[in-house]
Amino acid sequence: MKTYLIDLDGTMYRGSQIIPGAKEFIDALLARKQPFVFLTNNAKRTLAQNVEHMVNMGFTGIEEKHFFTSAMAAARYAAAHYEGNKAYYIGQDGLKEALLSCGFTLCEEQADFVFVGLDVEGTYEKYSKALDHLLHGAQLIGTNNDRLLAKPGGFNVGNGSIVAMFEYAIGKPSPKIGKPYAPILEEALKYFGLKKEDCILLGDNLETDILLGVDNGVESIMVTSGVHSKEDVERLQIYPNRIVEDLRELI
Repeated sequence: MKTYLIDLDGTMYRGSQIIPGAKEFIDALLARKQPFVFLTNNAKRTLAQNVEHMVNMGFTGIEEKHFFTSAMAAARYAAAHYEGNKAYYIGQDGLKEALLSCGFTLCEEQADFVFVGLDVEGTYEKYSKALDHLLHGAQLIGTNNDRLLAKPGGFNVGNGSIVAMFEYAIGKPSPKIGKPYAPILEEALKYFGLKKEDCILLGDNLETDILLGVDNGVESIMVTSGVHSKEDVERLQIYPNRIVEDLRELI
């Protein structure tokens, strides 16, 4: 059986509300022992917090081993591709956990890196401190480039909008790591010991989840419960292998 690489926001839930059919789909995967991983651009939560968030909504059988986040991908990518280990970060517990697990030293001065993950308590002071590090030679590492983040009834500003602010300020790009870019897939495959031909990408966002599959030769399934609709497929000319309106269609 192939391993499902499943998006969270817009596919499993919106905010703290389960999307209809999502729990039943996960229950079915657990019952038939089909492997799955939640592959998410959301870098806010630790592994334990991701489990807690889903359990509190009503999901069962979810464990820390089921998650791979853009924070984990960013930390692993930076450790493999750049020198230095002193990191200043804008973000929340998930990014902090990922950096420490990869051997980075968190610092306030003379940083080698500035990691930028979504921080709902981000301030002008934090952003200005990060900018100072960047202007003194630190490498900018954005965890993901999502412009928007789905919430019940609408959207919040996504981390990609904050990363773009820093890129504009310093005139240099961050490496592109989160979906739809290859590094998050490559790091997840290494982490779990998987091959891309043995995986199925499942998500609601054509420009992230599905494009990751299209660009990297991975089977993809779009569910119309989040960001994009069937009509957007032709408009964006990003074509999943299959489209479903409800995850129960996959059981």
